[in-house]
Amino acid sequence: MERKDVPEHYKWRTSDIFASDEAWEGAFAALESSLALAQYRGTLNTAENILAYFKAEEDFTLKFLKIYLYAFLKHDEDVRDTKYSSYLGKVMSLNTRLAAETAFVTPELTALPDETLKGFLADKQFKDYDYMLKRLIARKKYVLSEREERILALSGEALDVPNDVFEMLDNAELDLPSMEYEGREISLSHGLYSVIMSGKDRAKRKEAYEKYYSAYRKILGTLAVTYAGNVKRDIFYKEARGFDSCIGRSMFEEDVDRAVYDNLVACVHKGMPLMHHYMEVRKRAMGLDEMYMYDIYPSLVEDAELKLSYEEAWDLVLKGLSPLGEEYISLLKKGRDEGWIDVMETEGKRSGAYSIGMYGCHPYVLLNYQKTTHDVFTIAHEMGHSLHSYYSNKNQPFVKSDYTIFVAEVASTVNEVLLLKYLLKTTEDRTLKKYLLNYFMDMVRTTLFRQTQFAEFEEKAHEMAEGGEPLNKDNLSALYLGLNQSYYGPAVVHDENIAIEWARIPHFYRSFYVYKYATGITAAICIANRILKEGEAAVKEYKKFLSGGCSADPVSLLKIAGADLTKEATFASAMDEFKDALEQFEKLA
Repeated sequence: MERKDVPEHYKWRTSDIFASDEAWEGAFAALESSLALAQYRGTLNTAENILAYFKAEEDFTLKFLKIYLYAFLKHDEDVRDTKYSSYLGKVMSLNTRLAAETAFVTPELTALPDETLKGFLADKQFKDYDYMLKRLIARKKYVLSEREERILALSGEALDVPNDVFEMLDNAELDLPSMEYEGREISLSHGLYSVIMSGKDRAKRKEAYEKYYSAYRKILGTLAVTYAGNVKRDIFYKEARGFDSCIGRSMFEEDVDRAVYDNLVACVHKGMPLMHHYMEVRKRAMGLDEMYMYDIYPSLVEDAELKLSYEEAWDLVLKGLSPLGEEYISLLKKGRDEGWIDVMETEGKRSGAYSIGMYGCHPYVLLNYQKTTHDVFTIAHEMGHSLHSYYSNKNQPFVKSDYTIFVAEVASTVNEVLLLKYLLKTTEDRTLKKYLLNYFMDMVRTTLFRQTQFAEFEEKAHEMAEGGEPLNKDNLSALYLGLNQSYYGPAVVHDENIAIEWARIPHFYRSFYVYKYATGITAAICIANRILKEGEAAVKEYKKFLSGGCSADPVSLLKIAGADLTKEATFASAMDEFKDALEQFEKLA
C-alpha cells in the first residue's frame, strides 16, 4: 500500500508541529543562525547569569526538539525519501555543534564551590533546576576542564563509529543467503528470519537458523573487532572521567544504585530453575527428543491468535486498561482520534513501532498494524509510552519533563500486563487461555531472562577488556555460550550457532542499556498487580510516577508507584508471576 492510499484518520498529523516543509525550513534556518549560547562563556558565576543561561538554553532546545521531531517523523513515513534524510542529517549536525558550543557550561558550574551550588538549591528562582543541580554537585569530581570537555564532545561522532560499522554490516552488507519460502526463492532478511523462527515448520526454522548464522560466521572476526571497539570507547570515557568501571559510569549517569542491577542478576539466577523447567515443558509440548534454540520461539498453542481489526483491537485495549480510570481512558481515546498515531504499513515506511514525545506537543506513535495478538498488545504498549510522556510534560517544567531511559519501559509494560490479565480473567476459551499464558511466559523469558543474560554478557566482556584481556571472536563466543547454557539449561541443545548470537545484537552498541528492559518488566508487573488489588489509591500513586518526569532519581520515582527495586522482594514477586503462569499452563495442558 502506498501512503497516499491511506485514509487521513489513520495517519499522524505532523501539521501539529509545522504546517509545511517550508515552515520547517524557515524555522531551521532561523534556529541555526541563532546558536549563540557561547556568549555566556566565562559568565556563569552569579545566580543572575546562570538563570539567564538556563532560560536561553531552554528556549533554544525547545525549538531544536520541534525541528528534530518533524524531520524524524517525516523521514520515517518513507525512509527512501532523501529530502527528509537530508533534514534529519542537518538536525544532527546542528546538535553536534550545540554540544561543542556548550561544552563550557558543566566545567564552569562545577568550578563553583559546593556552598554556592547548594545555596542555589535553597533559592526559589532555581526551583525548576533543583534535581539538575543535585546531580551537578554529585558529578563535580568527574567533570574535566572546558577544553577537555569540548574535546570529548567533538569526539562523539568519531567514537560512535563501531555502531555505524555494525549497522552498515548488519543492515546493508551482511550476505544473507536465499531460501525457498512459501513456494518461492527469497532472500533471507532479519524480518523474515523472525517470522520463520515463530512459524510451525521446524525444517524451515532449522534451515533459516543455520543459514542466518552462517552469514554472521563469515564476518565474525570483523564483528568481534567492531564490538571490541565499542567496549574500548566505553573504557576511554571511563578512564577520561575517572570512574572505577564502565558499568559504574553508566549507572552513575542514570542515578541508579548498583544494588538494583545486583538484585536483578541475583533474582534471575535464583529463578533459572523455573526457566529450565519451562524449557522442559516446551520440549514435551512440542514432542521433541532434542530441542534447539530455533525451537523456543513458536507458540505452544496453535490457532488461538487474536485476529482483530484496528477498531476492534482498540475496543479491547480500552476494556483491558479500564482499571487505570476514566481520565486515562479519555486520554487514550484522544490519542486514537486526534492524529497521534500512524497506523498502516506502507511502502518505504519504517518498520516496527515506537512512541516519541516532545514538550509542548502531543506524543506521536508509529504502528504497522496487522491482525495479530502481538499488534493488539503493541497498541497498549506504545500508548503507555505516550501517556507517560503526556503526564510528565503536563505536570513538570521543561527541564524536569523528560523521564529517563531507566523507567522508559515501565508504563508501556504496565499496560501490557493489565491487558493480559483482563483477557485471562474474561475468556472462557481454554485454548485462548493457554495461548495467553504462553504469551506471558515468553514475554518474561525474552524481557526478564534474556535481557539479563545480555546484560551479564556486556558486564563480563567489559570486565575482560578492563582487565587487559583482548576481545576476539573465540573468547566472546565462549562467554556467550556459557551464559546461554546457564540461562536455558539442559533441555536445550546449545550448538555452535547460538554461541555467536552476540554478534547480531544491536543493543550491545548502546552499552548497559538492556538490563533496563528487565528492571522495567519487574517494576511493571509489581505496579499492575498493585493497581488490580488496591484500585483507585494505587492508580493515584501510579499517576504521580507518570507525572514525575525526571524530578527525582528514577528508583525513587518507582517507589512512589509501589515498586522498590532496591529490594529483592520486588524481583521475587515478578518471578512468582512467571511461576504461577507456568503452573496454570501445565494444569491446562
